[in-house]
Amino acid sequence: MEITNAFRKMVASLGSSKGRTTHGCFIAEGTKCVLDTWEHFKCRYLIATQQWIDENINRLGNVSPIVAKRADMERMSQLSTPSNVIAVYEIPKKEIDEASIANGLTLLLDRVQDPGNLGTIMRVADWFGITQIICSKDTVDVYNPKVVQATMGAISRVSVNYCDLSQFINSHAQLPIYGTFLDGDNIYETRLTSYGLIIMGNEGQGISSQIEQLVTHKLLVPSFPIDRPTSESLNVGTATAVVLAEFRRRLI
Repeated sequence: MEITNAFRKMVASLGSSKGRTTHGCFIAEGTKCVLDTWEHFKCRYLIATQQWIDENINRLGNVSPIVAKRADMERMSQLSTPSNVIAVYEIPKKEIDEASIANGLTLLLDRVQDPGNLGTIMRVADWFGITQIICSKDTVDVYNPKVVQATMGAISRVSVNYCDLSQFINSHAQLPIYGTFLDGDNIYETRLTSYGLIIMGNEGQGISSQIEQLVTHKLLVPSFPIDRPTSESLNVGTATAVVLAEFRRRLI
């Protein structure tokens, strides 16, 4: 297949939400990112330099790669330093797994905006065995190239769905609903369950007041020592790691 100007523009457009919606595709870029996701998504195009193809031909299966020059990769890349390979994947259709919600922990994100934070949270969820994340509709798009890159392959194993978070929580009101707050109960001294919803909030504003009203168990990750002046709060990715680690520790 010849790489035309129209094709280059199409691939480059997948860096935007509008482009991804229009074409129903997203991109993974770089050797590690592509190989970590290769077997988990349907590949529409694999674009790579001849050198990369020669070095990885045995891993490509039946997909016929499109040979690109460095100049082509630079025009299509979303990275400051263009990689040697870009995979264009079809965005899969996903549904919320209700069975796993009833029997385990589910992570909910309320208005998380930074792509790096969402990617980090997905890596953390993957590490602690959380296979499903439910996001408010105004949380950053999981198929944003920066998110895909930051997940370090976790996007292959952690399912992310978007919905009206208030409606979702209300429909699962029989479960314990945990949220992190600066005026919550010390997480290390609070009884935690092996199932329920765990809500993490926006980077600057935390959990919204509307969602806060639905929380049944307010948790605090305390600083140490408690009376010493510290940073105002933890990064949401870091806080997620601390919270999930404590939930999982109780099961050991």
